[in-house]
Amino acid sequence: MKTRRYVFLMVIAIGVFSMAARKAFTAGDLVGTWKYLISDVPPEYESGLLVFEQKDDKTVGYVEAAEKNEMQGLTVDQDKVTFTTENQNGVFKYSFVQKGDTLTGMIGSQYGDFPIKAVRQAKK
Repeated sequence: MKTRRYVFLMVIAIGVFSMAARKAFTAGDLVGTWKYLISDVPPEYESGLLVFEQKDDKTVGYVEAAEKNEMQGLTVDQDKVTFTTENQNGVFKYSFVQKGDTLTGMIGSQYGDFPIKAVRQAKK
């Protein structure tokens, strides 16, 4: 009887740990193209692409809208993603939380903070 209970508890424990490990988010989970929309900005700035790539065991990327801007200081900490870009209009700080194929967060600049949402695009 005690052996059965012990085996049953072990099976439950292994299942719980397996589910927790499966949900762990890594930088590699970002790889791909994400279409973003920024709220409360002029139409010419509201949409574009975030592209994340794996190069030399490191995740890198760029933001593509009117021009292509390299992501600087890209960090992934559990489900949080942060990076900055810079262009002639200033420095832009991106901060996201990932849930599945969606990134939601804020983009900060000298013009204010704006909500941003990105959705992973299907591979072509």
